[in-house]
Amino acid sequence: MSERIRYAWGESSLGEFMVATSDEGVMALEFAQRSAAALDAFHARFPGAELESDESGLADLVEKLAAAIERPDLDPGIPLDLRGSDYQKQVWTILRGIPAGQTTTYGAIAAAMGSPRDARDATDAIASNPIAVLIPCHRVVKKDGSMSGYRWGAKRKRMLLAREQHPEKFRLAP
Repeated sequence: MSERIRYAWGESSLGEFMVATSDEGVMALEFAQRSAAALDAFHARFPGAELESDESGLADLVEKLAAAIERPDLDPGIPLDLRGSDYQKQVWTILRGIPAGQTTTYGAIAAAMGSPRDARDATDAIASNPIAVLIPCHRVVKKDGSMSGYRWGAKRKRMLLAREQHPEKFRLAP
């Protein structure tokens, strides 16, 4: 029997996103345009899994995730199903420990993993993060403090950091 992965699409001020869940929790939250290509790419990561569109069943989750994108400084308490190597999962756990509104460097992440001289492995693990915002890889910058790459675009990274550092400027009207 193949694994069942439910997915749905959402919208935020930073663009459309796709969320995918297993029975354990969110396994992907990715900024992507609603398209067959996005689904094909996801299916390629989980061959043999049964992908099931569940817009109505995941509507509450999509709403919570859209709110988390708007206010990345607030933890929505959503369970995650981390899929990756042990090393990747350790890096992602470290990322989740970075307080909102603060940043760290790739080198600091590597040092926390026990390899301070070589940040490449940590950088690769950060770049492969499948869960935007909830695993806050946007909080990692270059050692000089400048912005570095972001899987979902530098503009989104800047906006997420700005929202965390100045949440009062981004409050949505009731």
